[in-house]
Amino acid sequence: MRESGILLWQTHQVARGMIQPGVSTKEIDRAVEDFILANQAIPLFKGVPGKVPFPAATCISVNQEVVHGIPSERKLAEGDIISVDIGIKLNGWCTDAAVTYPVGAVDEEKARLLQVTEECLRRAIHLLGEKTRWRHIARKIQKYAESEGFSVIEELVGHGIGQSLWESPQVPNYYSESLPDFRIRPGLVIAIEPMINMGKRDIRQLSDHWTIVARDGKPSAHFEHTVAVTENGPEVLTRGPNGEGWAL
Repeated sequence: MRESGILLWQTHQVARGMIQPGVSTKEIDRAVEDFILANQAIPLFKGVPGKVPFPAATCISVNQEVVHGIPSERKLAEGDIISVDIGIKLNGWCTDAAVTYPVGAVDEEKARLLQVTEECLRRAIHLLGEKTRWRHIARKIQKYAESEGFSVIEELVGHGIGQSLWESPQVPNYYSESLPDFRIRPGLVIAIEPMINMGKRDIRQLSDHWTIVARDGKPSAHFEHTVAVTENGPEVLTRGPNGEGWAL
């Protein structure tokens, strides 16, 4: 999975290098898919079943789009924020990671949204080495995001991952007594992905059957890593070959 994670990090660098005003989200997706295939890996999102199969290798979500945005001819503009979510399978092992970038200069509130969402992920990874149950981490994520004036989406969660993209357990970013919980112990591998809205937490799906947006139209951010729990603590599998990456 670490080999898959390094390739996924490298794939994200392809996308990152293209993010600037005037570039279309479809151009980014095409470059990402070409890179994945050239490295004998599988783009996991393409063809995922739904009312219509997901048509792209990447989920690219802009501004108020939370997740599952479909790449298109839409061109990025100065001041946008763009979430790039990519999953790959290499030699039978899956990894999944996402990051939200500013497009050029963004306003102060968007910049703060990105900082807080990234910090939610950073804190969750750190706490994997301290807590024994996920609910304690989820409570901390929610408390921090809400203390900064933002909202945690509750309908969308992280997940276990391994030989399949979506495995148990579900990994929520909020706390509720009614939610199923799981123990933090060596051998656990999960995709942690806080999704934070600038406004209210309510979301809706667009008519394309995939794109999820903030119902109030305010921006949303999304950061994700695939993380393994080891005897020596959490290991971020989707960091770069020299340990670099977001939320670290």
